[in-house]
Amino acid sequence: MESRRSLFSAFGVELEYMVVDAESLDILPAADTVLCSADGIVTGEVERGAVDWSNELVAHVIELKVSQPVPTLVGLESQLQAEVREINRRLAQHNARLMPTAMHPWMDPLEETVLWPHEYNAVYSAFDRIFSCQGHGWSNLQSVHLNLPFASDEEFGRLHAAIRLVLPLLPALTASSPMVEGRLTGLMDNRLEYYRTNSRAVPLVAGRVIPEAVFTPADYRDQILERLYAAIAEHDPDQILRHEWLNARGAIARFERGAIEIRVMDVQECPAADVAICAAVVAVLRELVEERHVSWNAQQAVEVEPLASVFLESLRNAERTLVWNDDYLKVFGVDREECTLQDLWRILLDRAAAAGRIDSAHLETLEVIVNEGPLSRRIARGLFEKTEPSADAVEELYGFLCQCLDEGTLFQVEV
Repeated sequence: MESRRSLFSAFGVELEYMVVDAESLDILPAADTVLCSADGIVTGEVERGAVDWSNELVAHVIELKVSQPVPTLVGLESQLQAEVREINRRLAQHNARLMPTAMHPWMDPLEETVLWPHEYNAVYSAFDRIFSCQGHGWSNLQSVHLNLPFASDEEFGRLHAAIRLVLPLLPALTASSPMVEGRLTGLMDNRLEYYRTNSRAVPLVAGRVIPEAVFTPADYRDQILERLYAAIAEHDPDQILRHEWLNARGAIARFERGAIEIRVMDVQECPAADVAICAAVVAVLRELVEERHVSWNAQQAVEVEPLASVFLESLRNAERTLVWNDDYLKVFGVDREECTLQDLWRILLDRAAAAGRIDSAHLETLEVIVNEGPLSRRIARGLFEKTEPSADAVEELYGFLCQCLDEGTLFQVEV
């Protein structure tokens, strides 16, 4: 196994956004109007320097990603924000714009899904044939991916052990998908609810979302990847999907990159929020990897079930999720019998701030998210918690979120 970068020496960040009609805010399969070369030829990736643009499965999604892993997250939000504005400038010529959040609030995927018909279509067609991608868990979801490197088998094991423990905490910060087809469903993170079941034709693709307790590359390949490849073999005789990216757990090993990719984070209202959250995740992972509170052996001993239990509860209640498992809390150095995820994040961020592990600008953003709740909570509050708010109210609120994305500002609701 080869890897050029050691733990926390570099970071890869990817953000996905929807393309929508500038006036109606309906889904618009027009990503190819900006994903093209200088001579107008549609391409799956546009090289832009520090941040590239690419497609993702469907024709209404554009992904922004760092072209090379960056040595620090500080200032990355400004680079990503500049690319958002440039994409919006180009989309405006086609009466379109980018919309944030992890799910379009009223999209009907059975009627509106258009697969990306250009480069890489063979892979997307294979997914569609096996799983039927005309569904919310495939064609209506936008996420953030955070890639973290490892330089040895031991570093992989330490990083994987830590990431497994942090995954259940993330919806408390990142949930941004409270609406499905015009309704507030009562779940704060509908994207992940669909995501965890969208591959039911081959359940091993996503597993329990929380990865199995494996801590060497050899065991990972044997117990996760090879089992997955065997499970999908009858559906994929040409082995089009026999790649590491077929794995849809909440964090997946990318041995070809020498990295682990975290996938459970909903995209936020602007890059400043996404990058700040990534910084928070990195700060907590550092504590775990450094064994500040419990040993690596103790971290490895945590099974999937207790983690999956907190994770599933967080999809509904986000920051209000109550953790009753004091053993789990002790992993993070919290000696309590119970604690909400909101309070847990306050403790973790206070500790990170005191240790100088998070940039002050990121901390300022995180204080808003922790104190006012994740974006889903703020969206629901902005719609007065109505299960079926008026179409006009939803359109107005999401139009304002589009403005937040273009301007790089946080969405806040007066209580």
